[in-house]
Amino acid sequence: MNLNELRDRIDVIDSEILKLFTDRMDVCRAVAEFKKENNLPVMQGGREKQVIERVRRNAPDDLKDGAAMLFQNIMDISKCIQNMEIEHDTRLFSPEPFVPEKAGKIACQGTAGAYSEAACKKLFGDKPAVFYTSFEDVFNAVETGEADFGLLPLENSTIGNISETYELMSKHNFNICSLVRVEITHCLAAVKGASAGTVKYVYSKEEALEQCSKFIKENGLIRREYANTALSAELVREKNDPSIACICSKQCAELYGLEILNDRIADAYPNYTRFICFSKEYISPEDADTITVCVTIPDTPGSLYRMLTKFYVAGLNLSKIESKNIAGSDFEVMFYLDFKGSCTDPKVVALLHDLENEMSFFRFMGSFKEVM
Repeated sequence: MNLNELRDRIDVIDSEILKLFTDRMDVCRAVAEFKKENNLPVMQGGREKQVIERVRRNAPDDLKDGAAMLFQNIMDISKCIQNMEIEHDTRLFSPEPFVPEKAGKIACQGTAGAYSEAACKKLFGDKPAVFYTSFEDVFNAVETGEADFGLLPLENSTIGNISETYELMSKHNFNICSLVRVEITHCLAAVKGASAGTVKYVYSKEEALEQCSKFIKENGLIRREYANTALSAELVREKNDPSIACICSKQCAELYGLEILNDRIADAYPNYTRFICFSKEYISPEDADTITVCVTIPDTPGSLYRMLTKFYVAGLNLSKIESKNIAGSDFEVMFYLDFKGSCTDPKVVALLHDLENEMSFFRFMGSFKEVM
């Protein structure tokens, strides 16, 4: 038998497999209808275990693992379809509409001139920001109801995610209601009379220093981490020392009366930072098109692959995955997932319920739209 004949045989077998797969999914839909009418759960772990054990028992020795994985995938697809059938007429509870014009107190970290203030103006217009000392203070203000909204940096296009924000996200209860993109145009600023020759130390937030690491190295400057870019500018003004400078925005330098020694000093341009806007309540714009959840997955072989299968079967685009070690655990990892979709879509509702039922930990973190 030549290669073409072998491939023709495979095509015939594939057609048979597809027919059997289609028949199985039709039966699964009938099972879903029965479970829905009798208020039974989709997930029945004992049944899955029995099927996999039977497959392993009947498969040839060299195919036991492959056969088990194949049938596990088939059952995972079956559960996804059953969830979509059962949740077809279900909706998540309705959020309050996100109306920036009606916002009350808006909490940001830092002081006037910070990039978070630029994010606030982009989203809320002329409504003033109220500044707090730390990122955690902003979360606390929103969580206690002291502020209606909080704004904090989430990720930068040059250096990646902002670790401090992600660490705090796992500790606080909140809902993301918007994502705001701000262009970052760092400059080196110092007091009047300073020059490139007098400056030895440069102050700024860790992330800003990282974004300008090439410039700092080439100019032989000594890094000094500080709370944020605007507070660094304020410090330089107060010390009035020509040997120190800061990295901040051009607007911030002008606000604090500093002289710009070098402009656009970041390692890469364009350079953007995304800020999350979050609230205590579930607030979401009507045209929200992105959802964020956080999960931990079972400590079993293939659990990450099986989770990703759920998104593929639902036809949903998983646009972002971030993983963070959970402090105080034995290297357990929290996954932050962004995917495209609307909470009015039954497929999305089914997926969220599926994740909630099967993940070791699950939390819905909001639905939003990015403001460019």
